Amino acid sequence: MRRIHIILLVLTAIVFLYGCSEKKSAYKYELADVHPVAGRQGICTEGGNYWVSGSGTLEKYDNDWNLVAENMDPFEGYSLEVNHIGDIDVYNNELYLGVEYFMDGQGKNIQVAVYDGDTLKLKRVFPFRQDTGQLECSGIAVDPDSRTVYMTSWIDDQSSEYLYMYDIDTGDYKGRVKMKTSPKWLQGVACHNGSLYVTSDDGDADQDAPDHMYRVDISDNKETGKVTLEKTFDDVIKQGEIEGLTFDDDHGQFLLLYNRGARIAAGMPVGFYDGYSEEIHEVFVYDVTENKIGEIK
Repeated sequence: MRRIHIILLVLTAIVFLYGCSEKKSAYKYELADVHPVAGRQGICTEGGNYWVSGSGTLEKYDNDWNLVAENMDPFEGYSLEVNHIGDIDVYNNELYLGVEYFMDGQGKNIQVAVYDGDTLKLKRVFPFRQDTGQLECSGIAVDPDSRTVYMTSWIDDQSSEYLYMYDIDTGDYKGRVKMKTSPKWLQGVACHNGSLYVTSDDGDADQDAPDHMYRVDISDNKETGKVTLEKTFDDVIKQGEIEGLTFDDDHGQFLLLYNRGARIAAGMPVGFYDGYSEEIHEVFVYDVTENKIGEIK
């Protein structure tokens, strides 16, 4: 069964990559640095600070990657049972989290939660719409220009084909964007220069096959998003599990959270690869420059 699963995974990735409408990335990415961090889920930055989320933790780092604050019990104050945080974002020193109860590949009690960027404590929660088709939340991104919060779903079914939108100011649901062709196993999302970028856990660590990032350009009517392969992460230390992402405009950089060492099944750790006794979480920092027309990276 494991061999059949691997074959299907590889075939799905090949078909998807072939089906992407274009193969031109918006940027060139040059690996500049790698920083070990405590969390395994998400990364965001603002004003020279960095925030990292674990499945059940929040950490804040300064500009030199020194840990300056942490919250080891971020689920205090919820009325619904929750146990999982995905990729995160920050806007005006407020952290935006997609919080849920996640177990064995299934999510429930999904909520958009806003935390204080200094204390890392819960401030407020958006009312979640149960009728949107969203079954999980793997990542969240804020677009201040359109006053929109975007959410992704990791579960490999119809719900993962959409980006779900909420209003920053009111918390109201604004609709969903259908991605064409839709990536699978989405792990994180970020807004940058009018486009959305999503990370996909579509590689296979057992076969040393890398994961990918895709660019989503949303139509004017906000109903569809054209998907383009943006980057193949064949330059990480060791293939593992891709997670959250963010663009650091202050430094002209792109940041990616990547895990290695743990075997993952249905979104849950199930042991370690040879040579590892724990999972290692690292932020890969890339210098980014715009691609010229016709260049591919």
